[in-house]
Amino acid sequence: MTERQTGRLYGVGLGPGDPELVTVKAAALIGKADVVAYHSARHGRSIARSIAEPYLTAGQIEEKLVYPLTVESTDHPGGYRGALDEFYEQAAARLAAHLDAGRDVVVLAEGDPLFYGSYQHMHKRLADRYPTEVVPGVTSVSAAAARLGRPLVEAEETLTIIPGTLPEEELTARLAAADSAVVMKLGRTFPAVRRALERAGRLDDAQYVERATMPGERTGPLAEVDPESVPYFSVAVLPSRIDRAAAERPAGQGEVVVVGTGPAGPLWLTPEARGVLAGATDLVGYTTYLDRVPVRPGQQRHGSDNKVEAERAEFALDLARRGRTVAVVSSGDPGVFAMATAVLEAACAEPYRSVPVRIVPGMTAAHAAASRAGAPLGHDYAVVSLSDRLKPWEVVARRLAAAAAADLVLALYNPGSKSRTTQVGLARDLLLEHRAPDTPVVLARDVGGPTERVRTVRLADLDPAEVDMRTLLLIGSSQTRAVARDNGTEVVWTPRRYPPA
Repeated sequence: MTERQTGRLYGVGLGPGDPELVTVKAAALIGKADVVAYHSARHGRSIARSIAEPYLTAGQIEEKLVYPLTVESTDHPGGYRGALDEFYEQAAARLAAHLDAGRDVVVLAEGDPLFYGSYQHMHKRLADRYPTEVVPGVTSVSAAAARLGRPLVEAEETLTIIPGTLPEEELTARLAAADSAVVMKLGRTFPAVRRALERAGRLDDAQYVERATMPGERTGPLAEVDPESVPYFSVAVLPSRIDRAAAERPAGQGEVVVVGTGPAGPLWLTPEARGVLAGATDLVGYTTYLDRVPVRPGQQRHGSDNKVEAERAEFALDLARRGRTVAVVSSGDPGVFAMATAVLEAACAEPYRSVPVRIVPGMTAAHAAASRAGAPLGHDYAVVSLSDRLKPWEVVARRLAAAAAADLVLALYNPGSKSRTTQVGLARDLLLEHRAPDTPVVLARDVGGPTERVRTVRLADLDPAEVDMRTLLLIGSSQTRAVARDNGTEVVWTPRRYPPA
């Protein structure tokens, strides 16, 4: 006696709404299925069924899977999530009964079955028990782009899909960082999504698509949409930025944004900084730092030497006066020994006083280095540049002595270069007048980069020959500890409590 075969489970994508966008395979499976299942709200109407209706045949069993609730308020002991989990278990059990009886079951899904689809909850509960096949469908994202007639992504751009149900701060961060984006699940989330787009500086780019390919379709600029008129079946779209001509920008609307890119690479870049870099018409900066920013079609890049900060600032402001959106690229944080000061100094003088200037912060080199070592900046600390190119060494020495006498941890920037070889030794000797020889010193070179090296030495053993321009020094206070842990690593930390005087 042969073992009885079960039926097959099919998750079938129906596309965004137009029955003519159902794939040939999906239509064939719907027509020959023993059981056709679909989800609906408590009103009983199912968009999925209405799309599939032309392909249904006589004699089929229909399983209507009606959600017990449509909002997050419920008296279920497990809350909203508990109520849904119970519903999905019950729905899966109903489908399993058909499959056990040898019936093939098609579960209809608007769009694509595994893209924010209800089918996925059946799939997770049944696919390991029954033969299963998922038939993809055209997503609402693709349909929205088609109806707008605008490319979503081009070249090296990336597309971000965002549920509108995220907290507003999270929406803002993700929209600021995105090249192109689609925000799903609007309806009651629309006001927060609109505010997030505005805060991210993307509202003017945003397009609105409602019921794409369906009766009642509506498209247009999102900023013009009445929030009270927005249904759940709508999306916000930020199309590709490529080929947006600078001529589209109104005259006089130029801006300079000084952007901190962190100490190294894209992992250290904030969402806001990423978005500013993507939206700029022009990038201005030290060539080494510009090379860290991805090349984007249509953007102009203006690299220069590291010793022409004033000229670079004026050049960026001149571009902005001509209506360009200029990102001045700065390593680390632009306000810490970097380009923000140079740009603001120029912007406070004629003829640039009316040019809009913004500063976008970045991860500082000191904080990045401290994170690699442990927590050496856990208490009060001072930041000092050892470079005497823009200030006399006597000023540097006076500040080092004052910070040392106050028992502050020190973060020392620009400690040495090919043309400056004496400063580290002078600083070490000065600090030894106030600190014990075994004070921990963190040498952090190229933090976040391919040649990163972080190690700890005693202050008395600090060798100037091992320090260059890419090294940052963290000098401990009298309370800073370097402790070997059981896993063989050493951590450096400064207690937050200071002993009473």
